[in-house]
Amino acid sequence: MAVLRLERISKHFGAIQALNDFSMTIGKGEVVGLMGDNGAGKSTLVKIIAGNFRPSHGRIFMNDNEVAFHRPVEAREHGIEIVYQDLALCDNLTAAVNVFLGRELTRRIGPFRIMDYRGMNEVAGRLFRELKSETRPKDLVRDMSGGQRQAVAIARTRLSSSDIVLMDEPTAAISVRQVAEVLNLIGELKKQGVAVVLISHRMPDVFSVADRIVVLRRGTKVADKTTAQTSPEEITGLITGAIERA
Repeated sequence: MAVLRLERISKHFGAIQALNDFSMTIGKGEVVGLMGDNGAGKSTLVKIIAGNFRPSHGRIFMNDNEVAFHRPVEAREHGIEIVYQDLALCDNLTAAVNVFLGRELTRRIGPFRIMDYRGMNEVAGRLFRELKSETRPKDLVRDMSGGQRQAVAIARTRLSSSDIVLMDEPTAAISVRQVAEVLNLIGELKKQGVAVVLISHRMPDVFSVADRIVVLRRGTKVADKTTAQTSPEEITGLITGAIERA
């Protein structure tokens, strides 16, 4: 059974056709690399899956049940989480508090409710261990490396036992060592049965973790191939238009 199935999704903004008749399925624990040049429609597609945009046409299915998202919170309730490129973290707060941002744990003392920092630290610590990350719950985000910041953002998606995590350029602008950390995090999500859609311009990263690669060009899907059946040269040709379709 497919965790997510998109059928003939189209999206237009006035006269601009951002997506055209796009279909795709994603299985449990599958990593799909979503590639394409700037303006190819990748961000529009991800925003439709995450509930930011309504498709102009087409249908979305989760576990074979048709769904329609009007708001991001509805997509989250169905097990879809997104890690944006800017990560949306608060530098002045700890890793644990960032994991629970907007969903903070509290406990009652008399007539008052206060933040349960101990509880959040314990849960965040468990999530970091599950992700095989060295990130510590009490560390401030402003003191963290790019890889550790990604671990915080990914741990946040695990609070709701998500089925799908959408990742927007997670390895952009970080060091080689930190890239390895992020790719390991994606591998841990896969082991836990979480499907991942990885948007990236970095060909080596996509080929190292993705089971399949989907290529968009000018809003149209021009390839959907297993990683083993393609090559960086072919994907580059598909992105640029040197190869029409595969």
